[in-house]
Amino acid sequence: MAYELRREDLEPLLLGAAFFGSGGGGTIESARHLAEHFVVGEYYSTDTVKVVSVEEATEGAAVMVAYLGAPEAINLAIYPLGPVTAAQNVQSRLASQSQKLAYVMPPESGALGFTVAALVAAKLGLAVIDADGAGRAVPSLPMLTFAAAEIDPRPAFLVSQGGLCVELDVTPRSGENGDPTHQRDVSAIVEQMMRPVVADPEFGQFGGLAMWVMTPADIGRATPIRGTLTRALELGRAVQAGKLGSVQEMLRYLADHCGLAARAISEPGELVSAEVDTAGGFDLGKVHIQAGPRTYTVMYQNESLLAWDSQRAQPIVLAPDSVAYFVGGEGQSIFSNGDLVNDDGSLNPVIGKRPVTLIAWRAEKELRKPGLNLDSFLQLLNSLNYLGPYVPLESTGQGDAS
Repeated sequence: MAYELRREDLEPLLLGAAFFGSGGGGTIESARHLAEHFVVGEYYSTDTVKVVSVEEATEGAAVMVAYLGAPEAINLAIYPLGPVTAAQNVQSRLASQSQKLAYVMPPESGALGFTVAALVAAKLGLAVIDADGAGRAVPSLPMLTFAAAEIDPRPAFLVSQGGLCVELDVTPRSGENGDPTHQRDVSAIVEQMMRPVVADPEFGQFGGLAMWVMTPADIGRATPIRGTLTRALELGRAVQAGKLGSVQEMLRYLADHCGLAARAISEPGELVSAEVDTAGGFDLGKVHIQAGPRTYTVMYQNESLLAWDSQRAQPIVLAPDSVAYFVGGEGQSIFSNGDLVNDDGSLNPVIGKRPVTLIAWRAEKELRKPGLNLDSFLQLLNSLNYLGPYVPLESTGQGDAS
């Protein structure tokens, strides 16, 4: 059922989305910075956003909109200028073809992804669709279901915060839009083209992206992972209401309300150190948690991809499965990698010696089945020196550590 998001809903939305983002999807800080400027005035003519289900999205085309780049760079944005301009370019292109843009789609579950989609929709008088391309956050475009569904990635507009627009167009090998193999390949090629663009000084490590224009028929087949925005909003509300103050309460909530068999994969420990480097629009890093004799290490490329236990020979979590941080004690309990670790690699002092537990759950089935999405995760894991196969969470031998 369609409903309206109000300004006060953005905080629980971004909190819940950050939890489901597997350490990525933009920082809570960047999403809050954008959300706090969502007021009726010179930039926004409304402070509400219509949310529709995939089944209700029948009145026109949809386009995926997002910020692409390094989290700490995006933290500086107060309005989603790049994504809005990118979506306006899509509007103009569709209008020239006597078509209408009616919806925006978030790329992934994450604080920034959901917030940007909502704000772009509000700015342009569109609705946001209650679905995304992964059910978690991902480091690259070929990991999204839009790519696996072979939605034509043209047009694809990348726009800097200052308004510099780049259209990326990979000419098909055959036919007007290319054959299915071309469409699978081109998502990876567009990704490879975009990263150097956002790294250019004109872009300053981030830009607004609009691509994967979908007809109503395309929306249905490209978005098998549905209801994710509502899922994030409801979890965020439960957190705000103080209902999820412990790891066990969070695990019960995920089982009862989200159908997720999540588990604590670490003992509660202290966040002791981190390493981070930013290159090509990515934050690359490691987070270390000490719990007695065990050191738990999370490796991330914006999003968390691998988790290790120092007393085990194999990883305890492998992407596309998700891993989230739960911070106990007084104060905020949900953090992304970018919120835990400062730009210089130092730890966020807000965490202090509060207990940190890793919670993990299995990826959506669309990401786990053989094909473009899973292959893309495995290629990235290979670059992190993991050369083995994908091992689902339930097969890693990692029991509930809580």
